[in-house]
Amino acid sequence: MSLIGSKPVALTSDTTVSIERNTITVKGPKGELSQSLPLDTLKIQISEDKVEVTRKNEEKQTKAYHGLVRSIINNMVEGVTKGFSKKLELVGTGYRVKKQGNSLSFSLGFSHPIEFPIPEGINLDLEGNNVVIVSGIDKQQVGQIAAEIRSLRKPEPYKGKGVRYEGEVVRRKAGKTATV
Repeated sequence: MSLIGSKPVALTSDTTVSIERNTITVKGPKGELSQSLPLDTLKIQISEDKVEVTRKNEEKQTKAYHGLVRSIINNMVEGVTKGFSKKLELVGTGYRVKKQGNSLSFSLGFSHPIEFPIPEGINLDLEGNNVVIVSGIDKQQVGQIAAEIRSLRKPEPYKGKGVRYEGEVVRRKAGKTATV
């Protein structure tokens, strides 16, 4: 039995879950999410305060989907009730970011500023001029946008300069030494 898949997903009073064919829709105070999932071999029971996912058979593929589908439903419920956020820090002399209309302008040590468009459904807030907060209701989309921003200038191992997640530890390397 899957340890994750067997746990019920708790629902709040203002959250509703509905299933139509292979699409699950979750509505809550922050918005609405829907996702197409492989529900052929799984049985989903929705009550007023919880959602339970059970397997119809014991095939290998069904066991693999059991925990996955439960985690996706849990992330959707958590997203429409609380939301998700990731913090990114710009570390380096002269590294900064500013909001310009519907995009962010990053100065990351290149000869030109980098324009990053703000996608729909994602909020990009700034704390000062070197911290970006990515927030939204879709966990996958928040993580993807944070990863795309980080990839603009990954932290380098010699001086630690670049864009990094809050609390991320960058392993430092020793530089070249002169031998006498």
